[in-house]
Parts: sequence; structure tokens; C-alpha cells
Amino acid sequence: MAKKKYYVVWKGRKPGIYSSWAECEKEVKGFPGASFRSFLSKEEAERAFKGESTTPSLKQNSNQSYVEDSVSVDAGSHGNPGFVEYKGVCTKTGEVLFSHPGVDMGTNNMGEFLAIVHALAYLKEKNSDKPIYTDSGTAMNWVKKKKANSSLKRNKETEEIWRLVERAENWLKKNEWYNPILKWNTKEWGEIKADYGRK
Repeated sequence: MAKKKYYVVWKGRKPGIYSSWAECEKEVKGFPGASFRSFLSKEEAERAFKGESTTPSLKQNSNQSYVEDSVSVDAGSHGNPGFVEYKGVCTKTGEVLFSHPGVDMGTNNMGEFLAIVHALAYLKEKNSDKPIYTDSGTAMNWVKKKKANSSLKRNKETEEIWRLVERAENWLKKNEWYNPILKWNTKEWGEIKADYGRK
């Protein structure tokens, strides 16, 4: 049985401490720049909410406000447009959950879009409402609109990625999901856990 967690919402519709992910999610889902984190005890959550330092073992992570029990996605590219691949990892452990070997010609934003949709489909299959983190605001917007608004011309060279994008758009139109899609705060948390390390 999973341990009970407490969720601190610093920035959301109603900041506070919540005793379930469902309650926390209502406050942060779709909220721009939401800031929240889970804790294993109510006392720890209360101290964190007040801005006090938590236990020594958590000191090094005291500025983290992301949910560790989540999926992080990222795309890697050589040139933009150019070769594009993507993957999704467990935010806590960095374990690769899924990946795409890549296409020869596409854009980074298209890769980021495909990664989010792949994560949604992956989590839906597992009946999971875990959050998904991405560092691409553009891809988040495309998913919201269920349409990838890329300026990349469709031709023989780009046909493969456009086919993948169309398939992803169709999935978004045909399915419902409840996973919060959240922006990764690179400035505070460092590179997203799925980063390819090519900067």
C-alpha cells in the first residue's frame, strides 16, 4: 500500500496543504506557473508551506516544488529542422519509460509535442493521472489546441514526422485525459530529467 502523502500548493487557485493528489490537482491543473510538491508527513508539509526548512535530509531539495511521481518528456534534435528523437522518463528515477528512435527531418517543437502525446497515451493505458512535465510552452499550447501549428513545410523529406503529428492530433481529438501537463522550471530545478544534454 502506498504511503499517504500531503501536497503543498504554493502557487495555484487556492494555496494550501492538501491530503490527496485529487484535491491538489484541482488547484494546480491548468494554472499558469503552478508551484507544488508532495511530502510524506503533515508536519513537513506545514513547515514547507510556511517557508521553513524541512528535515536535514531534505535540505538539499528544499527549493524543489515539482511532483516527483510524474513523467518528464523531452526532444533531442540535431539541427532545427533536422534529426529529431524524443523520450519520456520517470521524473524521480530518470528511468526511460518510452522513447522514439527518431525521424530524419523535423523540428524540436514537433518532437516535444509528440513526446507529450505519447506520455498521455502511455499513462492512459496504465490508468494513471500522473502529471507530465515538459520544458516546451509551444508544445503545451499545441496539445491544448489539439493541433500542431508548425511552419515546417510538408514534403517528401518531412512526410514521416507529419504523419506522426497527424496521428498524435487524432489521438488528442478521440481521447480524454486528466493528467496535468506542467511547465518544467529549468531556472529553479535544472535541466528536465529527460534532457538529451545537447545544449
